[in-house]
Amino acid sequence: MLRSRAVSVTGSPVLEAVGVGYRYTPAGTGVLRDVSLTLHAGEVLGVVGPNGAGKSTLLRVLAGLVAPTSGDVRVMDERIGDIPRAHLARRVAYVPQRERVPAGLTVEEVVSLGRAPHTGWFGVLSSRDRDAVREAMRRCEVDALARRPIETLSGGEQKRCFVARALAQETPALILDEPVAHLDVEHQFALCDLLAQGARERSLAVLVVLHDLNLAAQYCDRLLALERARPARPEPVRDVIEPGRVREVFHVDCVTGTRPDGGGAWFVPVRILPPR
Repeated sequence: MLRSRAVSVTGSPVLEAVGVGYRYTPAGTGVLRDVSLTLHAGEVLGVVGPNGAGKSTLLRVLAGLVAPTSGDVRVMDERIGDIPRAHLARRVAYVPQRERVPAGLTVEEVVSLGRAPHTGWFGVLSSRDRDAVREAMRRCEVDALARRPIETLSGGEQKRCFVARALAQETPALILDEPVAHLDVEHQFALCDLLAQGARERSLAVLVVLHDLNLAAQYCDRLLALERARPARPEPVRDVIEPGRVREVFHVDCVTGTRPDGGGAWFVPVRILPPR
């Protein structure tokens, strides 16, 4: 079932970035400059943009994996740099674009790693932890693969396992970098439905990078369109999925419209524009 996107965002702020910038070297050109956003409980905020625009870098900054070279990031109104790593892992779960597959572990063991922030020093799973793991596997449709070594799975199946691990973490904020990569069309929709349902029913704050603008238009409440080293703020979906804006950000001509069932905008690329 496709989600009806929210008209407005009213949940409490969970994750905030103010004027965030990032340079790989002090003298280098910044990949991010003056990016600001507020991610609310119950919201799906999509991040879109061409390759090299800094989408993955932004997510790593927001997940606390690297410090911004300018600006500030706050999680639940506390500076991210002041939050101990163990405490941050109870607030933000992160699924990277690429991940080393932990050979020798079963799917269930990989998903169980999501409970590490809750299990203490000895890592012993309680009945509550095991229930969270089983529910996350069920929701991501990998419960039938629980005993399989994860390295024997397809790329799409592995991706669903990593999302299940993040869901098992049970954090207020979920950050995902291209979670539908390697998934077939059915599972792309299933995963986006799952994220939207989590936002709607559990007030989960979801920040997700999507390359498919049609998925972004259907499932996201707002979009952050990134262009390398240019200021960016979240915008209404219809303002981004619009021919002029698509030309500006992605350098392609396109046809867009509004779905008759009220499900949002749609996008069809037509041609690459001549070099600038």
